[in-house]
Amino acid sequence: MRKKMIAGNWKMNNTPAEGAKLVQDIKAAADAATCDVVVCTPFVCLPSALEAAKGSHVQVAAQNMHYEDKGAFTGEISSVMLKDMGVTHVVLGHSERREYFAESDQTVNLKTKKALMENIVPIVCVGESLEQRETGIAFDWIRMQVKLALLGIAKEDVKRVVIAYEPIWAIGTGKTATDEQANEVCGVIRSALKELYDAETADEMRILYGGSMNAKNAQGLLAQSDIDGGLIGGASLKAEDFSTIIGFAG
Repeated sequence: MRKKMIAGNWKMNNTPAEGAKLVQDIKAAADAATCDVVVCTPFVCLPSALEAAKGSHVQVAAQNMHYEDKGAFTGEISSVMLKDMGVTHVVLGHSERREYFAESDQTVNLKTKKALMENIVPIVCVGESLEQRETGIAFDWIRMQVKLALLGIAKEDVKRVVIAYEPIWAIGTGKTATDEQANEVCGVIRSALKELYDAETADEMRILYGGSMNAKNAQGLLAQSDIDGGLIGGASLKAEDFSTIIGFAG
């Protein structure tokens, strides 16, 4: 059985004080759950979130990182810095990073390798636009993203990678793939992992759904055979809603 993960992506929201309060408010739900609970915070919120999470089951992730340890990269944060702070996870290749900040499949691959080197769990995002879905290339597009993100990563290392499927057309729009649509694409991702590695590896890897999962639709989505959790956006900013989703994951 794959252990479920509920990860809350705060995006560019919450001050350090607000973030600390939010972590405090979800600790009870996280501590009662058997799933992994992760909050993905802005860089400035990492110290306060880590402090608030001490002694609880809440784990803390960054929303991005650079693939070099140090250097003349103004505005960037390295995996070494994150690890030294106690950060355990990092979101890589989110569609907003790809669309607004020129993230590419190649940089996602470099960052994924670097995260694994530092024993930070990479949550690697893939997904299609509405145009790609409507023209029938969504599955091929996502297979390509998965294969390029994992290029050169050995089987013994890739099992630590978490894949998040986020249909771009369903992020921040209020639109959501049906349970069956979401599960179908997660199944495509699992088949791509099987092609890259083997059936055992594909069966062990966790695939999250990240398209506007909320307290109302989470139970159905989380009941699907190939959905192992959620990368939650707006609903992760509300402690009550996020706690409800955690409860559905068990």
